[in-house]
Amino acid sequence: MDKFAYGFDAAKVCETAIDWIREYFKNNAAENTKAVIGISGGKDSSVAAALCAKALGTDRVIGVFMPQGEQADIDCSRLLVNHLGIKHFEINIGSAAAALLENIEKSTELTPQAKINTPPRIRMATLYAVAACVEGGGRVVNTCNLSEDWVGYSTKFGDSAGDFSPMAYLTVTEILAIGEYLGLPNELVHKTPIDGLCGKTDEENLGFTYAELDTYIRGLTDLSDKPELKARIDRMNRLNKHKLEEMPKFKYYI
Repeated sequence: MDKFAYGFDAAKVCETAIDWIREYFKNNAAENTKAVIGISGGKDSSVAAALCAKALGTDRVIGVFMPQGEQADIDCSRLLVNHLGIKHFEINIGSAAAALLENIEKSTELTPQAKINTPPRIRMATLYAVAACVEGGGRVVNTCNLSEDWVGYSTKFGDSAGDFSPMAYLTVTEILAIGEYLGLPNELVHKTPIDGLCGKTDEENLGFTYAELDTYIRGLTDLSDKPELKARIDRMNRLNKHKLEEMPKFKYYI
């Protein structure tokens, strides 16, 4: 079945997203406010940065590299900012993450979840600090996509945070198509995403491919021939909705 049987038009969606970013900044920022974005060198940060550069101009986009100690693929991040011609900072979060985790461990036992989710939250704090320092101020770009949000493959108040999200309703398959339309380097658009921790790819961690997930999200398949996979995706979607919904608040009126 055609992966875009529902009529996805990368060119049209790309231009609409660019207009949406311009409108967001028009209504929520000053004329020289910057888009501040964490750059990993993968498809999501590459496409999001390219969209912002098209919408605002390269002088209003600032990329931030945030390695945790040594980062083997940091050359991909450099390739992106050089390709786009945007300014960038490199801020190593390794010592900050290590110090925080070490101090937490003095009080309680560190869990694998804490070790995994603390660095992304430090990265988000770093992006907001940069946004507060740049001339004209900054708005932090959320680089999440619909596929990963659907199954909760993000860190709450980490990479799931931000001031505006240009790709939240786009699947991985669609983002790849936009990246190709924008003429981004193939090695960035089709870079195999890995978690950077255990050496596994994102798809290995998830237990299914993005192609399987995306066709299910878009209604191109109901996964009736793969009931276990359907149950897995549905369960992940149900358990992780709290990451996308507004924080529940107790309402008191007088």
